[in-house]
Amino acid sequence: MTDLSTAHVESFLEMMSAERGAANNTLLSYERDLEDASSFLRQRGIRPTDAAPDDLRAYLSHLAQQGFKASSQARRLSALRQFYKFLYAEGLRTDDPTGILDAPKKSRALPKVLSIDDVSRLIGQAEQEAIEGGTDPLARLRMHALIELLYATGMRVSELVSLPASVLAQNGRFLVVRGKGNKERMVPLSHSAIRAMQAYGAAMTRMHETEKEPPPDSPWLFPSSGKAGYLPRQVFARDLKDLAARAGIRVAAISPHVLRHAFASHLLANGADLRAVQELLGHSDISTTQIYTHVLEERLHQLVQNHHPLAKQAKKHD
Repeated sequence: MTDLSTAHVESFLEMMSAERGAANNTLLSYERDLEDASSFLRQRGIRPTDAAPDDLRAYLSHLAQQGFKASSQARRLSALRQFYKFLYAEGLRTDDPTGILDAPKKSRALPKVLSIDDVSRLIGQAEQEAIEGGTDPLARLRMHALIELLYATGMRVSELVSLPASVLAQNGRFLVVRGKGNKERMVPLSHSAIRAMQAYGAAMTRMHETEKEPPPDSPWLFPSSGKAGYLPRQVFARDLKDLAARAGIRVAAISPHVLRHAFASHLLANGADLRAVQELLGHSDISTTQIYTHVLEERLHQLVQNHHPLAKQAKKHD
């Protein structure tokens, strides 16, 4: 250990071990991170125990320039926070230079999104298989209803598979969904989703009427013999990938959540308001919905390119 006041660092690590019960790997990680910060500050002619907020900001900027991810930068900052809080508590500093530093913001990965053509192929495949029937016609009707409902409403997969059977008796174009925090919201249904759901419901009724030993009545729209009583989302996710493969869609690009993303992205791309999409998705905070702003930005770019007079002139010169 170099100049990060070796005795102070050793005291800090002893405190973390004795009072906080930090594991050996955690202590080694703190030691490495503090050593790295010490080396950077020393090259700037600054004693680490005397570092000011701007010095530590420069260190974080240095990490970013070196290609460290935001999560790695945040871990280094966490080690510095712990150390300087220790120095302050011990009376070795009169301030905590990390107190006004903001943690590096982690960039949120853009969601995978299927194109409208891909979704059409997926739904078309499900519809065709439902018409053909095959060896398990009810399963095919169920898959068609699941796909249509998911893309029409943008429901979470947990909300979809746990829909009550009572929705079959509903009239109208809206469905009441019970989401996170037991909050209810209304989502619109497309005509094709209504037809698929009704066809599946009619098949369920026929099965109960014609089988010698029909399954017991279930309160769920998509019943299952499993513990929860309704279709496990893992089973739906597996069947969805199988359907995608038959439709010629890359299996790695498909999941129930990807269809939820497609619902939101396609709405925004076609002019929907971000607040309206927030309501439909059941997001309590608009910041969660703002992951889709890349779609809005692309739409605005196309709007300017297609309608701004200067952009039109530029195209003529090209």
